[in-house]
Amino acid sequence: MTTLSVFDQSQPETARTVTENPAEIRELLARHGVRFEQWPTRDLPADASQEEILEAYGDEVAKLKAECGFQAADVVSLNPDNPQKEALRKKFLDEHTHREDEVRFFVRGQALFYLHFGNEVFAVLCQKNDLISVPDGTRHWFDMGPEPEFTCIRLFTNPEGWAADFTGEDIAARLPHYEALAGAAG
Repeated sequence: MTTLSVFDQSQPETARTVTENPAEIRELLARHGVRFEQWPTRDLPADASQEEILEAYGDEVAKLKAECGFQAADVVSLNPDNPQKEALRKKFLDEHTHREDEVRFFVRGQALFYLHFGNEVFAVLCQKNDLISVPDGTRHWFDMGPEPEFTCIRLFTNPEGWAADFTGEDIAARLPHYEALAGAAG
């Protein structure tokens, strides 16, 4: 189930707020300009190709492209048997920003987005059906866990794809990781 945990960065060991209510999650995130929606998903084979996934969600991708000016869409999919899973997890675990909105629609599985606003960190456990759009310039990081299992459609205004500016702050190392938060949610 999708959850939102809110932490004070000076007391990272305990979440101040935890909710599983999608309307409340949407409202709390919207206060910071984050778009959160839940969309229906389609039944696709576990080994569906990027092309098959993008075709299945062609109408939704086209709508977001027209609405937000996105130029490119792709699919990222990770499974526990991926030999590069540790390196990929580490790549996204440090706080960073982007010069464009970071949009993900989860068509399978789950992962955590951490969003850093002032003294607060919002940890959003996104799951199948969740669409999240993190505004450009928002400090954040992503934790797919030690055994990643998810598929997301990503949209970009930059046709070259994902590019990050790392903040150099250690906040990500001080908060509970995926193992603690996803385990608590399950």
